[in-house]
Amino acid sequence: MDAIAAIAYDAESPFAIRPVQLDEPRDDEVIVRIHGCGICHTDLVIKSGMSDFPFPGVLGHEGAGVVEKTGSAVDDVAPGDHVVISFLSCGSCHACENDEPAYCQHMMELNYAGARPDGSATLHDQGEPLGSMLFAQSSFATYALTRARNLVKVPKHLPLELLGPLGCGIQTGAGAVLRSLALEAGATLVVAGAGSVGLSAVMAAQLAGCGRIAVIEPMPQRRQLALELGATEALDPADENLTQALAALEPNGFDAALDTSGNPAALECCLASLGTRGVLGLLGAAQPETALPGTVNSVLSRGQSVRGIIEGDSNPRQFIPELIAHYEAGRFPFDRLIRIYPFAEINRAVADHERGECVKAVLTMLPDAAD
Repeated sequence: MDAIAAIAYDAESPFAIRPVQLDEPRDDEVIVRIHGCGICHTDLVIKSGMSDFPFPGVLGHEGAGVVEKTGSAVDDVAPGDHVVISFLSCGSCHACENDEPAYCQHMMELNYAGARPDGSATLHDQGEPLGSMLFAQSSFATYALTRARNLVKVPKHLPLELLGPLGCGIQTGAGAVLRSLALEAGATLVVAGAGSVGLSAVMAAQLAGCGRIAVIEPMPQRRQLALELGATEALDPADENLTQALAALEPNGFDAALDTSGNPAALECCLASLGTRGVLGLLGAAQPETALPGTVNSVLSRGQSVRGIIEGDSNPRQFIPELIAHYEAGRFPFDRLIRIYPFAEINRAVADHERGECVKAVLTMLPDAAD
């Protein structure tokens, strides 16, 4: 079938909106008409060339829309269902069987290879294959071909153009607090970076009843938003010695820290802020040569932990409905992070994202739905 997609040709060129051809669904596949898709930092990292995703190709992995067509073997979603598209897992490896789909043993080939597992592309441009199936969706397009396993049905009364970021960035930040670290009431937390992942962690920490939530963020408008969303302090790394400032807030150290930046200085600061048996969660992609913070002896002497966190350790079909329920109850206002752009203005949205003028840019494929 025909679709319109934003094609990435290389690291330097802007996205190009072009007609493309999308495969018909195989027995286990689903076509979703995309209403909205968030722009995630991971999309821009991939476009920069820091992966093996093939160019030209179609990115986008925070899609939400309406099921258009299903393959003959699909029985858990049907045409007309409203869905958020999340990451794909195999469902049969050791991690999946232990309800840890974010650590699926086949995560890379299912989500980052740029094609189906058999190597075939799902998108073509005038007969030429395009890199496709990013997170088993490639949702910078009016239609996406995906799999039933990474679809989460959502209530039809909610605006789909808001819900796509729940599939990756928002569930990553919130899940890091509520699932990976499982912080309890009264716990103390440092969050480095107030983008969509960091601010989702802040909202989740307030939801969990954390006692102190300190945010490190250079942009003043994001520091202010962090305070409005539940942070108790918002620190500017340019204004003060952060290690001393955090130690003054919690002389015995924080229970946990989350780094969303991948910045070596932020990593060191986060680790230094921890108390005995504190945990540092790594959420942000770093440059390939970036070393882990601290030393063996410094971590060992205080019983501390440093751990990577993927997708907030979440099972999307369980966790996304939980976040939606909190949102509808007024406890998780993630819509405050979102600015909506027309799909045709993807390059303006990317530029605003990179300048920090918006927290979470979402592209809408619907007419008259953008701000």
